[in-house]
Amino acid sequence: MTGVPQPPTNGAPTPRTAGAKEPRMTTANQLSTQGLDLRYGDRLVVGGLDLTLPGGAVTAIVGPNACGKSTLLRGLSRLLAPAAGTVALDGTDIHRMSARALALRMGLLPQQPVTPEAITVEALVRLGRYPHQRLLSPWSAADQKAVDEALERTGTASLRDQPVDQLSGGQRQRAWIALALAQDTELLLLDEPTTFLDLRHQLDVLDLVAALHAEAGRTVVMVLHDLGQAARYADHMVVLKDGRLAAAGPPADVLDADLVKSVFDVDCRVIPDPETGTPLVVPRSSAVRHSAATA
Repeated sequence: MTGVPQPPTNGAPTPRTAGAKEPRMTTANQLSTQGLDLRYGDRLVVGGLDLTLPGGAVTAIVGPNACGKSTLLRGLSRLLAPAAGTVALDGTDIHRMSARALALRMGLLPQQPVTPEAITVEALVRLGRYPHQRLLSPWSAADQKAVDEALERTGTASLRDQPVDQLSGGQRQRAWIALALAQDTELLLLDEPTTFLDLRHQLDVLDLVAALHAEAGRTVVMVLHDLGQAARYADHMVVLKDGRLAAAGPPADVLDADLVKSVFDVDCRVIPDPETGTPLVVPRSSAVRHSAATA
């Protein structure tokens, strides 16, 4: 993948380099929950959640399958109304905000978004400007500039006339991220942005997220499956188990062998990543597990 922006080269390391600088955490663009219950019908998926996600940081939400990660992101973005409790953005209940006001503050990339039929990349990205439009207002130079910049930042400018449904998985994911960028919000929520991508394209997408954070201080909350990638790219980690909070904090403080065993039921070692120094989970091999069990 070409054209993916990298973080500034003024001495600041990339996310794949050891010694990354401290995040610029702020109290702005801070999402929080209090006593949050999220349900699908009679089934409680997330229960009694008290959580604060720092502004100005990249947060990764991790946990086993069906633990409530995507459900939590739906609750944080107002796609799913709480059965109890509240979700607040900078102290304001998001359900008391107008849809337009929230869309001007928060961009969202849902899991496996449905692409409108026969739409081109540029037409898709232009949809991100909808919150900025007013009744009968014409498409402005500022709107076009936001779209062009989103296409350039995601390396999709050369694809602007291509139908989205004819793109590769990595290209399609970048086009959807471009839509979220065109929305021009300081807070981005991404639900499994690396799903179904090969390793190179996973890293390209995560490098893009890191660059967007480094360049503009955007607050990013994303659901990830890979613990090593979450630890490498995130400043803050939220670990869920059975819809409850198992741990939260900087990855180096949160991720250890006991937590991985407790939450994921995996025996492992947690060692420093040789590239970044961040926690790296190394599962014990089946042969080692077998010999330990029979010793």
